[in-house]
Amino acid sequence: MDRAVISRDAARDELSAMLRSIVAKDAAALKTLYERTSAKLYGICLSLLRDEAEAQDVVQELYVTVWNKAALFDPGKASPITWLATLARNRSIDRLRSRRGTGAAEELDSALAVPDERPSSFEVLEQAEERERLRHCLEELEEGTRSAIRAAFFEGTTYPQLAEQSGVPLPTMKSRIRRGLMRLRGCLGQ
Repeated sequence: MDRAVISRDAARDELSAMLRSIVAKDAAALKTLYERTSAKLYGICLSLLRDEAEAQDVVQELYVTVWNKAALFDPGKASPITWLATLARNRSIDRLRSRRGTGAAEELDSALAVPDERPSSFEVLEQAEERERLRHCLEELEEGTRSAIRAAFFEGTTYPQLAEQSGVPLPTMKSRIRRGLMRLRGCLGQ
């Protein structure tokens, strides 16, 4: 599993925790959620509405909705950012529908062209299969090698730190990791 996947999973877990705190009316959690997500949500609203003031209004309304309805978030159905982006998109579309001027229909059509940034079901399945293959192949390695590879590549521990922690010379640690990576490559290639 690469750092990007771990980082994305950690970010998703943090946002989910904030939403749970907001259900309990934790204003600090709402503030942190706003700081972490408002730029992205404002961008979605602005791209649909093409009006800064309206986009700002919709974002404000969106966070009021989050404050009042955070309990509706279901982590089994979507990631927190996907849920928030969907709320932003829907609020923007509602705002476009409520306009009674010229060009509202055109703007609504342009809203439908906003891409859905969620990975496809196929991509989610493929990533899960890759993670499972990597986990299986790591389990094939001896414990010391497996621990060293996990620490080096998933936790950012340096080779000198690993050598010191294991009480082995640095060249030995490098060789152990290199041989482990070669075995991993062979296992993953099957």
